[in-house]
Amino acid sequence: MILDGQLQASVQAAAAALQRGELLGLPTETVYGLAADSDNDAAVAQIFTAKGRPANHPLIVHVADSDAITRYAKEVPVFAQQLIDAFWPGPLTLILPRLPDAAKASTGGQDSVGLRCPAHPVAHALLKACQQLNPPVWGISAPSANKFGRVSPTTAQHVAAEFGDELLVLDGGACEVGIESTIVDCTRGVPVLLRPGAITRDDIERACGQRPLSKEELQANTPRASGTLLAHYAPNAKVRLMDAKQLQAALDMLGTDGKNIAVYHRSPLSNASQGVHLRPMPQQALGAAHELFGALRDFDAIGAQLIWIETPPDTADWEGVRDRLQRAAAAG
Repeated sequence: MILDGQLQASVQAAAAALQRGELLGLPTETVYGLAADSDNDAAVAQIFTAKGRPANHPLIVHVADSDAITRYAKEVPVFAQQLIDAFWPGPLTLILPRLPDAAKASTGGQDSVGLRCPAHPVAHALLKACQQLNPPVWGISAPSANKFGRVSPTTAQHVAAEFGDELLVLDGGACEVGIESTIVDCTRGVPVLLRPGAITRDDIERACGQRPLSKEELQANTPRASGTLLAHYAPNAKVRLMDAKQLQAALDMLGTDGKNIAVYHRSPLSNASQGVHLRPMPQQALGAAHELFGALRDFDAIGAQLIWIETPPDTADWEGVRDRLQRAAAAG
């Protein structure tokens, strides 16, 4: 994608704002991020304050290319390099051993750092522009641009609704992927899946020849990582997950009292009470991920107090969507 003149000027202005220690709304292919210079501890501290995020909950550092890894990580295991070669730029974050003085404020006091190279053309252009500054900005820390624990933003308008018009936001359109990146811990000698996403366990195994373990399988403490708290991604309404039979039974029991209830479903449903807001979920996992957070925000916008969601299939391709919904339901 070639940026037009107006957008290119906006990218240059955004790079200068980051260099000055300001915050920025950043489009990526996953979700929009609230961005700051990773090596500016004071700027990174503003992210935690703005989001209401605990200071020990680490941030992901976004870099322009794999060459920037050497500024943040002490080593890159062979299997991690295979994942980089296969999926960067893209929605994959790797947890690597951190250099002692690198991105200290972003890593929550840990000796590891999460690195990602985003595929969004605007994010990529910004990272390149940041490298050309004097002094350069080598990495951008950017958790999702929302209040901590709430629904992630997938449009520039979502970011403005969270933080107001005073925040500079680069508008890169709607996010293509729609859920946060897959996170793989690469500090244990084997790949460990900390957060599922669009890049699946099967994809990881094909790329590096090792099926990633879960934290439970490893039976060891793993680094803290973004988006792995039990309760997360929550709309204002309470979320309940049900299989298709449970969902139909719940609708049957409502009678005529269905107002303030939204239903997000894949299976055909009948006898929905008047006032229930029905929204079909895409049949394919990638389509569901793309619209998931927007759908949850839409349900809040219509005043839903309860959101009943059909539990996604228990397959590798749906794992990222299922993870986000389980955490959203836990918050209720």
